[in-house]
Amino acid sequence: MRVANLECVVASGGHAADKPWTFRASPRVLPLLKKHVDVVSLANNHSGDFGRAAFAEMLSRLDSAGLPYFGGGRDLREAHRPRIIERKGLRIALLGYDEFFPRAFEAGDAYPGVAWSEDAQVAYDIRQARQQADVVIPFMHWGQEHEPRANDRQRQLARLMIDAGADAVVGTHPHVVQDTELYRGKPIVYSLGNFVFDGFTDPANNTGWVLWLDVSKHGVQAWRVEPVHMDRRGSPHP
Repeated sequence: MRVANLECVVASGGHAADKPWTFRASPRVLPLLKKHVDVVSLANNHSGDFGRAAFAEMLSRLDSAGLPYFGGGRDLREAHRPRIIERKGLRIALLGYDEFFPRAFEAGDAYPGVAWSEDAQVAYDIRQARQQADVVIPFMHWGQEHEPRANDRQRQLARLMIDAGADAVVGTHPHVVQDTELYRGKPIVYSLGNFVFDGFTDPANNTGWVLWLDVSKHGVQAWRVEPVHMDRRGSPHP
């Protein structure tokens, strides 16, 4: 099962937010995306770049394309609902949360958006997912950009999630890879860095990780990272 952080809105409508960088992709990318990815996380600080209408359009287009998503939804309840994928009789629950502003992208009771990270809610969501699935993996959009090591906030929250029942924690956002660790025997990968992303010149920003997790009903049995390097167009190579 191939999981990716979709750090843009895929839509034809909407208006750019008042922020330094706004990312929108044409809907024509969806067949290519679906060819290479099985499920995407929407919990990041760019999926709301073109407003709620564009975000809602993206949800409809992802549904039509048959590309499952998590970490965002048409309302708060859907945004926090785990995406459960079944493979070979194994039920895997994926959750996604954004910790990086603007918080205006957060879903509400009656409007679409992303799942925002609040400790008590995250722990509750993981416990609920634990009752529905064999494996639970939260994907976090967190940390400080361009920092090679996770900060204290990331470490505290990662431990909280594993204590709540997560089998692994996977992070994105800093645009560089960060350190990893085991807590209670479970892997924490604080940042995978970039994967398909142009516009950077620093080698650290053009190096990312593909994370491989071998899972069973007993959790993560083995894991490793494989480095990739992006060319000047932002395309990854082994």
